[in-house]
Amino acid sequence: MIRLDRDGPVWTLTLDRPDKANALTREMLVQIRDAAAEAEQAGLAALILTGTGKVFSSGADIDAARAGLATDGVWEEVSSRIARLPFLTVAALNGTLAGGAFGMALACDLRLAVPGASFFYPVMRLGFLPQPSDPARLAALIGPSRARMLLMAGQKIDAETALAWGLVDRIVPREALVEEARALAEAPVAAPEHIRRTIKRMIRG
Repeated sequence: MIRLDRDGPVWTLTLDRPDKANALTREMLVQIRDAAAEAEQAGLAALILTGTGKVFSSGADIDAARAGLATDGVWEEVSSRIARLPFLTVAALNGTLAGGAFGMALACDLRLAVPGASFFYPVMRLGFLPQPSDPARLAALIGPSRARMLLMAGQKIDAETALAWGLVDRIVPREALVEEARALAEAPVAAPEHIRRTIKRMIRG
């Protein structure tokens, strides 16, 4: 359900459960966390996160969420691991981004989306807290008021609104999505590893 394509200095991690809208189980989250750890050791230039089908991820698998996954610390482990990666990370969002799946996308450096994507994080309605790091990362991208629109008012936004707010950086046709993500990795591939690491550290402050 998680596919990792190791292609030289640019790896692609794909959520591959399209029949379930790429809903995430604990096993899948552990695989993502471990893949990110492997990528860090490999000294990559870039890691791309994407999905198969028309939904990037609907968030937690319903049965797993009822069994406790909704409040499991593994979500924060995944996003923290991705956020710490010392190279470019790109979320190539092939469709809707919802719920707990926000964490890994917010932890990436850049986010691309297809035109029909929508974005919602219904924790208030479901009676759960968001992942600990998500509200601050979301507010840093789109501002506190708009973060409240998503997290507190439970609003759903489309790709054009997400672009205008700064939640995504580009809207890209579906057929060109991964190619566009790989094109963004060309400069990091050409740079020495210490330059990649240092520039990312400088941006973090």
